[in-house]
Amino acid sequence: MESREALSGTAAQTMAHSCADAMWHDDRASEALGMSIRRIAPGEAVLAMTVRSDMTNGHDICHGGFIFTLADSAFAFACNTYNQRTVAQQCAVTFIRPVHAGETLTAHAVERSKAGRGGIYDVTVRDSKNIVVAEFRGHSRTISGELLPSNSTKAQ
Repeated sequence: MESREALSGTAAQTMAHSCADAMWHDDRASEALGMSIRRIAPGEAVLAMTVRSDMTNGHDICHGGFIFTLADSAFAFACNTYNQRTVAQQCAVTFIRPVHAGETLTAHAVERSKAGRGGIYDVTVRDSKNIVVAEFRGHSRTISGELLPSNSTKAQ
């Protein structure tokens, strides 16, 4: 496996997309919640989800767990763009505004730091009016294994 520093911009972008495709293939939770990938780049991901009525709580607003899950999925796709299996070590979310059914949310995850086996990612969740509804910070941990078969990275 080439280091992320050794990959050219085009190769790094191709790897990021290939990793996202591999992860999406097995990500039944994000798919079942109606999420879609809007953008993938090395250390970055944008996912969207429309809030359904069955995602609302007793206050008739989106249950925070669904907002957290959208942010967590964006975080996961962002930190897995280097063909190293990476999982969440710790995450925190701050809910800023309520969200109602029918609203489409967009979560933009950005890598802030990556050193050794750890990384820090910030995710901003916005509504369709581009208003921030939640902020999420995730700490990642690289584990053993790769997302792509070894021969697919050599062709890039």
